[in-house]
Amino acid sequence: MEAWNHEAFTGWSTELGEALAWVRPEKIVDLCRYLHDEQGFERLSGVTAIDRYPLEPRFEVLYLLHSISRNLRLKLKVALPGSDPVVPTVTTVWEGANWYERETFDLFGVRFEGHPNLKRLLLPEDWEGHPLRRDFPVHGHKYSYQNE
Repeated sequence: MEAWNHEAFTGWSTELGEALAWVRPEKIVDLCRYLHDEQGFERLSGVTAIDRYPLEPRFEVLYLLHSISRNLRLKLKVALPGSDPVVPTVTTVWEGANWYERETFDLFGVRFEGHPNLKRLLLPEDWEGHPLRRDFPVHGHKYSYQNE
């Protein structure tokens, strides 16, 4: 399959017995579909982000895959810039990615293009900023609870 070729990857490593593959953002959906359909990674156990501020690329989106039938785990990472962190959604591969991606959007500000309902999950809709970004104020932004 074309998704599983060297052009999809920017690097890989195996440390402490864990496999990690760096994937180009535009290839993540095809690769995930291949891993799900052809390699038995039937479970997506998480999606989150890492903020490397002030480095560029600033964000790393981390996908945790699990093949229950083969007892294998695989981590995928996608590097994204700080100015416009956007990656395609994998909800078309694993429906359960919906809430993981919404949480990552809410807390880090990473947008998942094509997501069916990308809106805040944990914070109020009028919340300003993304609290897990490294440049978010330590004491947070002032928020008024008077509107409730």
